[in-house]
Amino acid sequence: MTPNGRDGPPRCDWAWSDPLSLAYHDEEWGVPVTDDRRLFEFLVLEGAQAGLSWRTVLAKREAYREAFLGFDVERIARWGPADVNRLLANPGIIRNRAKLASAVHNAQRTLELVARTHSLSAHLWDLAGGAPLINRWERATDVPSQTDRSIAMSRDLKQRGFQFVGPTICYAFMQATGMVQDHLVGCFRHAALSPAEG
Repeated sequence: MTPNGRDGPPRCDWAWSDPLSLAYHDEEWGVPVTDDRRLFEFLVLEGAQAGLSWRTVLAKREAYREAFLGFDVERIARWGPADVNRLLANPGIIRNRAKLASAVHNAQRTLELVARTHSLSAHLWDLAGGAPLINRWERATDVPSQTDRSIAMSRDLKQRGFQFVGPTICYAFMQATGMVQDHLVGCFRHAALSPAEG
């Protein structure tokens, strides 16, 4: 039992809120993602989270995967207003017209970016510094909501026409996909996701 009376290894405080968050924290959050489709999925989900809790998005994630065809960028990019209306009728996802339309719009922008750079992953990781940034935060209050790198990523994506990619959304995206490692130093995942020191 941990010092705070919880079962299992020490974790970031937010992980304890419910079983879904616990599994996401232990298995996914902060693990480097380089697959274009999964990165696009996180772009959509982080945009959907704006103004909501991540727990809300996690609870709807499987419905999003079904509604968005496994986040097949090429197929989504061909969607139009009728498809957005269809999504708005789906109770399993967050029914916000602007967010849903932005997902289709961002799929189109993603195809344009890939046509120029050959890889969404390579471009986003380059914007993030090329390798995971390992932070050593001791308290949740130490963790920033945005950084110079997330501001730069936001600026680049906005210039390319992407929507729902503000600096705070970009930082959450970077945390989720392992571009920054923001598990607290006391969390068992920090050591697991950090290169051996010394």
